Amino acid sequence: MRISKDEIPAKINVPGAIARQATEFGDATGFSKMGGEYFSLGAGTDIAPLLKGLKDDGCQAPHWGYMISGELVVTYTDGKVDTCKGHDLFYWPPGHSVRVVADAEVILFSPQHEHTHVMDHMLNAMKG
Repeated sequence: MRISKDEIPAKINVPGAIARQATEFGDATGFSKMGGEYFSLGAGTDIAPLLKGLKDDGCQAPHWGYMISGELVVTYTDGKVDTCKGHDLFYWPPGHSVRVVADAEVILFSPQHEHTHVMDHMLNAMKG
């Protein structure tokens, strides 16, 4: 199955960040059906403040993905830190936050129920 970036609906569309999410994009044992997501993130974007109130103030959805370009710093609730750069494949377990160092294009595969819950929480946090 394939889907182009422009066919993936924008779930979050704010200055500096567009988060696209395609639901019903697969399945992983132990998680809900998978969503295929395409994120365009501007340098300086930091989602940590938007995750406050979730368990451990972190995103609790696991992600598998590919960095097309840019640079991200991923901070885990256990204190570990990863830097992801263009052309990296990655897995982020539950309990993380992301800060954008350089404009980034990122493909994610995430359990759609768990990640939709996180993105809805972020949308509500942006409303104030």
